Amino acid sequence: MKETILQKANEMYMTLGFKSVTMDDIANELGISKKTIYQHYANKNELVQASTFYLFEQISDGVDKICDLNKNAIEEIFTIRTFLSRKLNNETTSPFYQLQKFFPQTFFTLHAKQFEKMHGCMLQNIQKGIESGLYRPDINIDFVSRIYFTGLTGIKNTEIFPTEVYEVNALTIQYLEYHLRAISTRKGLDVLIEELKKY
Repeated sequence: MKETILQKANEMYMTLGFKSVTMDDIANELGISKKTIYQHYANKNELVQASTFYLFEQISDGVDKICDLNKNAIEEIFTIRTFLSRKLNNETTSPFYQLQKFFPQTFFTLHAKQFEKMHGCMLQNIQKGIESGLYRPDINIDFVSRIYFTGLTGIKNTEIFPTEVYEVNALTIQYLEYHLRAISTRKGLDVLIEELKKY
């Protein structure tokens, strides 16, 4: 039951937002009493944190599986992007804005976990890209990994990239192209151009 509650909470939070969904809403969707939820989670803050970290672990496992597929470095980045988009309900920014505003402690803990995971993945991706001749050998790997994370999280700021002007999925693709063009060799650019044709 505990995992069922987490799954349903995640589904509703991603669709409707962390602030909007109440414990009553989740109980009604599951056909259980609110008391049953409180047997597992003392309050909404605890459920939000548990469901957020549960989703993070699912995403981390999915990313690891993609990295194990041994795709080329550029294709790997786009494959991860597609996976994240599907897992996060097409990267709707509203739920994460609500998480940051109304559950700041959970947001900042999650942000740190995301950075640790993404930084490690990108260090490996960049090294693989350099070794295969897709990325320039003279780039600062640690810097590029950090700037990649900063950019990906930065484009979710709706004050800078308002959703009425920038469609989230298209914006992510534009950012990946911007980032990869900066670090790719001529060989890498050819791979990038072919990958962009899919979108």
